[in-house]
Amino acid sequence: MATNVGSLDRLLRIAAGAILLLLGAFGPLGWWGLIGLAPIATGLLRWCPAYTLIGVNTCGTASGT
Repeated sequence: MATNVGSLDRLLRIAAGAILLLLGAFGPLGWWGLIGLAPIATGLLRWCPAYTLIGVNTCGTASGT
């Protein structure tokens, strides 16, 4: 599984996921806030299955090491 999520993309995913989780825990989203786990997971793993399907790589390397 080659990485395809770059540094800035990773940071934005983790931040957005954390915000969604917080809105779910303390705000209006309720259980829907758990959707924030998906961007957190893809940010931590540095691999996005949707990027693989559409051929996107934000790592900056062609091989995605």
